[in-house]
Amino acid sequence: MSNTESAYNREDVFDITFIGAGPVGLYGMYYAGLRVTRFKTIDMLDEVGGGLMALYPEKYIYDVAGFPKVMAKELTRMLREQATQYPHMFCLGEKVLDLKRHDEGLLLVTTDKGVHKSKSVVICAGMGAYIPRRLDIPNLQELEGAGVFYSVRRLNDFRDKQILIVGGGDAAFDYAMMLEPVAREITHIHRNDFFSAHEDSVQKVRESSVRLKVPFWELKRIEGEDWVKRATIVQTQTGEEEVLDVDAIILNVGFLTNLGPIENWGLELENNAIKVDSRMRTNIDGVFAAGDIVTYEGKLDLISTGCGEVAVAVNNAKNFIDPKAKVRPGHSTDKHLVSRRKMKRLAEKEKK
Repeated sequence: MSNTESAYNREDVFDITFIGAGPVGLYGMYYAGLRVTRFKTIDMLDEVGGGLMALYPEKYIYDVAGFPKVMAKELTRMLREQATQYPHMFCLGEKVLDLKRHDEGLLLVTTDKGVHKSKSVVICAGMGAYIPRRLDIPNLQELEGAGVFYSVRRLNDFRDKQILIVGGGDAAFDYAMMLEPVAREITHIHRNDFFSAHEDSVQKVRESSVRLKVPFWELKRIEGEDWVKRATIVQTQTGEEEVLDVDAIILNVGFLTNLGPIENWGLELENNAIKVDSRMRTNIDGVFAAGDIVTYEGKLDLISTGCGEVAVAVNNAKNFIDPKAKVRPGHSTDKHLVSRRKMKRLAEKEKK
């Protein structure tokens, strides 16, 4: 607990309560500090960072402004440092069960550890609970954690290993790039003739030492007792099979998402996401949302866009709790432009 955090109590009424301490929630905390609000953040995980820390702390992130690439755990560290320069409170390891408006106008956030009172709420819960998709392959579940993985938490666990990566999304290609310098050999397969990863990531893997086998290659069989030993892959169009000696298999064929209790809060949902307007407002007064958990026309799931969304949410939350506060607070360049306009008007007046 930091010095600024210790100034607040759980029982206090806060201006903004963030649900979710991932990258978007952390940036929201920073922006709430800029707007001089009393804020707290609740997260069911025991550490901040959300999916960045839970799934891939040692994976590089490429879609954040100002960073050619940045390690997920380093980005989390910097976001936390940015957020906690202001008075704050973290309530970690605490699962939110219910959200409703009290007769007094306050929002009550009920968790498995108590009730939090807040004037507004900003939901930044990512995509809810992440459940990895499993392939229908014998021995798969028995070897999970014994050579079969769905994420990479520590690079050293894969040092000098023979690795098979399965998947065509950003995470699969990011894993291929981050593991190439430490692995003995990497084979990367994908079942389709298209990728959901960014084109630049695909190109970099193609130009690396990773053996990329596409399209129409799938994992057919895995072998091993206490640890995975071999994997059989098959080209589904020709029937060609190849047996690989492997020390690790990384499956990245997507996640099933579950909003959990959020589904029962009375929020308008669409395609397993919270529907928001251009101000990041939900259908419940005083409740805003941002990041991967929201949907609207043109939505793009990136950390950078999520940070922009939460800034919009915080500014509108500030106006909601204090109608005299401007939604758009302005910044130093605005003042500079106003001064230039004023000088121009004075100059024109003197000419007349």
